[in-house]
Amino acid sequence: MSSYQPHVIVLIGPTASGKTELAIEIAEYFKTHIHNIDSRQIYKSMDIGTAKPSKKQQKKIKHFLIDIEEPIHPINVKQFQEIAQKSIKREIKQGNLPFLVGGSGLYMNSITKGFFVPDVPPQRNLRMQLEELGHEKCWNLLKNCDPLSTKKINFADHIRTIRALEVFYVTGKPLSTLKVQKPPNWRILELGLDRDNLKERILQRTKNMFLSGIIEETNNLVSKYGFDLPVLKTIGYREARDVLNNHSTIDKAIELTTTKTIQFAKRQKTWFRNKNNPIWLNNKNLLKDAIIKIESFLS
Repeated sequence: MSSYQPHVIVLIGPTASGKTELAIEIAEYFKTHIHNIDSRQIYKSMDIGTAKPSKKQQKKIKHFLIDIEEPIHPINVKQFQEIAQKSIKREIKQGNLPFLVGGSGLYMNSITKGFFVPDVPPQRNLRMQLEELGHEKCWNLLKNCDPLSTKKINFADHIRTIRALEVFYVTGKPLSTLKVQKPPNWRILELGLDRDNLKERILQRTKNMFLSGIIEETNNLVSKYGFDLPVLKTIGYREARDVLNNHSTIDKAIELTTTKTIQFAKRQKTWFRNKNNPIWLNNKNLLKDAIIKIESFLS
């Protein structure tokens, strides 16, 4: 058996830290492509609210794992893991250097650390019943049937709480007992990007989203799929939907989206420090530091 291990580069960091721009510069320097590891950018027609790389950026550097499904057809972690690993293996086979970029920690680690993810399809009726119960009752249910998961899932993360309950009711086993690591045979360099002025960057990006048309984008999604589309409950789209429903003003939506995004970024940073422990890049010269670290890793 060959002892050869393909080299894989990973760039992780919280939302609005500038991963897209830096990744393009890195990909240009090393003449490679980018695999976007993001739980929302995989969906078509969701460009502004997900801060998807622009058409110009995608033209400059080829991006994989973007626009792979309509929002009405949810892709779970297991499905994404399989799609992504096939794409990365194809890159390796072609002699390219796989470059994974994203802020979705669970999605990234399912690929790089090889988490076994239960192949349980969404249970529509069960989810509706759980939604009706409300978040607090769902959380208490999860505490009873899978206390270990409540230590790993943030109390405010309603989506993952329901998913953990869904897995338990379908398989009869707690989600926490099903996650087994099967790391791929890759040599991985994991770089981390963080910013001292992240809150200001988040505020500016949120303002840009609302100026660039997230309300119109949300309206298009509602026209196509209805107000109950699950992705419209995620940060930014929920607030834009409230504006469309006349339940909020644009200023209030910007304020609320900014606050929620800052809280989300904080959770991302905690995840990356606890579950990834990347080599954090020097903010004084990000590109130069990244190039030095990658060249050292490849040599």
